[in-house]
Amino acid sequence: MMDAPWFHLVLGVLACWRVTHLLALEDGPWNAVLHLRQAAGARWWGRMLDCFHCLSLWVAAALAPLIARSLAEGLLVWLGLSGAACLLQRLGGGAQATLEPLNLQGDSDGLLWTAARGAGDPAHGGGAGPDGPGANASGIHIAR
Repeated sequence: MMDAPWFHLVLGVLACWRVTHLLALEDGPWNAVLHLRQAAGARWWGRMLDCFHCLSLWVAAALAPLIARSLAEGLLVWLGLSGAACLLQRLGGGAQATLEPLNLQGDSDGLLWTAARGAGDPAHGGGAGPDGPGANASGIHIAR
């Protein structure tokens, strides 16, 4: 079973989705991925890290040579891995979540987040500013 081509393809799809999701939409352990996105800034690299679809192409390009047996197959595997990762993201309700205010009978301690912060977002503000959408009276963005 572990030598079957379909098994490698399924593992490749799952790996492509997982790595892309981690890099584009999560802060990572100890906020390591968040720091990577912030270091990338608003330049080309930072914008790519904020886009699941764009990033999936690059992650799939790194994985395709591990699965494909020929150059022609590699091109198809590359696009297939990226496409499947994008489909998984959509099937799982994968639109990038937006930060919304928490309203639990006035309990708003600002400790919960529903989405990863992007390259241009400050580490604690979510990018909208103290009076922007999703901000509570203290200026902290909290999740619902």
